[in-house]
Amino acid sequence: MEKYLDIIKKSYFGYWNYLKHELFSINHWDNYFYGLIGISLLVWGLEILFPWRKDQPLFRKDFWLDTFYMFFNFFLLNLIVLIALSNTVAEFFNDILKTIGLSISSFQLFDVDDLPKPVGLLIFFLISDFVQWNTHRLLHRVPWLWNFHKVHHSVKQMGFAAHLRYHWMEPVVYKSLLYIPLAIIGGFDAQDVAIVFFFNIAIGHLNHANLGWNYGPLKYVLNNPKMHIWHHAKELPKNRTYGVNYGITLSIWDYLFKTDYIPHSGRDIELGFEGDDTFPKDFVNQELYPLSKK
Repeated sequence: MEKYLDIIKKSYFGYWNYLKHELFSINHWDNYFYGLIGISLLVWGLEILFPWRKDQPLFRKDFWLDTFYMFFNFFLLNLIVLIALSNTVAEFFNDILKTIGLSISSFQLFDVDDLPKPVGLLIFFLISDFVQWNTHRLLHRVPWLWNFHKVHHSVKQMGFAAHLRYHWMEPVVYKSLLYIPLAIIGGFDAQDVAIVFFFNIAIGHLNHANLGWNYGPLKYVLNNPKMHIWHHAKELPKNRTYGVNYGITLSIWDYLFKTDYIPHSGRDIELGFEGDDTFPKDFVNQELYPLSKK
């Protein structure tokens, strides 16, 4: 137990020092804090210049709530729970493996460091995105997970910051299910991961933005606003009651596994879910909502 408490303590101090470094150091390109701000301002600028729903206000419904979620989920949440939890669970898992004579390296099929960097990054990106696509499907199909995911689907007017409105439990689920698949292919240095991170954030922001883009032929590979708007549709087709268009960054998984659905442009469809009129409208009660449901 003392070992795990020490891991938690070191995780908090380590991440706090990292966060301070990110806030006060802008001389490296992979700064996550200012990278998020830069991508957000760029996509918001595109929304202002090329609005799809022209009657939607610039400061749309819940704009400031979503902006708070954006910074809370990507920075403060890590400080409060995720880093310490991830490190502790990883060590606990390794300790369990040791009792049966295994280690996390026992699952490793190959080391991406032995591959050309572009190939290794592509493998890392594809595996991560496919696991997250499947995790997203679980969030819709498993009732107790859906109660957490409702926070994200409570968005009534889409905009870039809606991308990061989600309950703190979601990254716990995503990270837990990603742990083994990523262990299979070995590790990456921070700058390599940053490349994938910034690309994913940019596509995620664009997917939720007030933009009527589908990227032409690339729509079959990349998720896009005209596709993702249907994922947030309040009224779903009768044979797709658990949802459609689960793509995170890539749309290709939906086309391969027949979960794609784009009957028309979707520009003016109602967003949300059945019963969302009674769903909490503020951050604290949205976070507490799943605890009140069986």
